[in-house]
Amino acid sequence: MGRLLSVYPLLTLLRWLDRPIPWRWLHVLFLGNIKGSLSMALAFSIPVALAQREQVIAIVFGSVLLSLLGQGISLPWIVKRLRLSRLSSAYQQLETLQAQLISAKAAQDELENLLKSGILPKAFYEELRAGYQVQVAGAERELREIYNRPAVRGDAPTFDRTKRDNLNRRLLFAQKDALDAALRKGILSEEIVREKLKPIDEQLVNLEDE
Repeated sequence: MGRLLSVYPLLTLLRWLDRPIPWRWLHVLFLGNIKGSLSMALAFSIPVALAQREQVIAIVFGSVLLSLLGQGISLPWIVKRLRLSRLSSAYQQLETLQAQLISAKAAQDELENLLKSGILPKAFYEELRAGYQVQVAGAERELREIYNRPAVRGDAPTFDRTKRDNLNRRLLFAQKDALDAALRKGILSEEIVREKLKPIDEQLVNLEDE
């Protein structure tokens, strides 16, 4: 009952304060809140002289075992039934294109290294790179169409907040690395670098707080 009252009413209030939590997620929070260590510690803390101490410990351990086995084993099935573990077709298409783009560009980078090291002949390099470039261009074109497509359904793929934060964090770290490298090489002065790093660090702190 405590778990029921702490999950559904309290988290439902977030609909008026912040982004709403889907009901299917609330079910998982309610059913997946598996605990037992505190209960067992409290049972062991019962004074030895207290009557029926062993029976209380047995009841607590039995309840914890039932919770771990019952809820723990059934939780993956519940997640599947609630369709939380499956990506929508739109997101599957999005990630398939992203995987194609990432793998093709990685192959092109490796071809560049092989060419520079003298292992790969120029003609063979151009032939292979052209094939991967077709994959890159096709994936970029389809991704552009997806992101420009009007969101008609709720499962339309967009950059969610987590992905945006991760991307922004990566870009900020890249800027920091570039400024630190310029300072080490003597290209920029320490005063200028410190001034430029201050807003970047503030943005990183804000991302961590969010």
